[in-house]
Amino acid sequence: MNDQQTVFVVDDDPAMLTSISRSLTKRGYTIEAYSSGEAFLEAFGTGRPGCIVLDFGLPGLSGLELQAKLIEDKIPAQIIFVTGHGGIPESVKATKAGSIDFLEKPYHPQVLADRVEEALELDRKEQERRSQHLEMERAIASLTDREIEVFRLMIERPELSSSKGVARELDISPRTVDKHRAQILLKTGCRTVPELIGRYGRVQGKSE
Repeated sequence: MNDQQTVFVVDDDPAMLTSISRSLTKRGYTIEAYSSGEAFLEAFGTGRPGCIVLDFGLPGLSGLELQAKLIEDKIPAQIIFVTGHGGIPESVKATKAGSIDFLEKPYHPQVLADRVEEALELDRKEQERRSQHLEMERAIASLTDREIEVFRLMIERPELSSSKGVARELDISPRTVDKHRAQILLKTGCRTVPELIGRYGRVQGKSE
């Protein structure tokens, strides 16, 4: 489990908030507890590693409205809804919007723990994808204008990724293309052109 990840528990019922927090703390998770959606959003900011155990029937800003707010603000979050009065329509809305699960009270603590671990694993993968994306953006920003042209041709038109193909398209010599390709691989940390194409595709979600 990643020590930087936090399980955010949001429930207006003090007893339930305490119960969930204690149960997950005993299992080794780092917990932050909030009694309202508004208080949670203030602490969560623009996103933090972890997942959210969210009461669907919160007063004020409801669980579903909080989820919609995060989506609207493009803040990635892995959400597990819990409710004492939910039904199929509510669970469908929540899961369609991307929640991990919709648990009706009472539920076994281990079921929640399993869902939390699943959510944290998804969060780890999302954090890794975002990190790779930022790394690639920084690498691309370091390329010269001509290197950008060569890079785009290799990525967007793999059939032209050979030195001769790129050279014909840009009306430059294959030797010049080789030099640009070597610099692109060096700056992006890739060993081969196929690795470059594969990594860029994964970062953009094209091959997932």
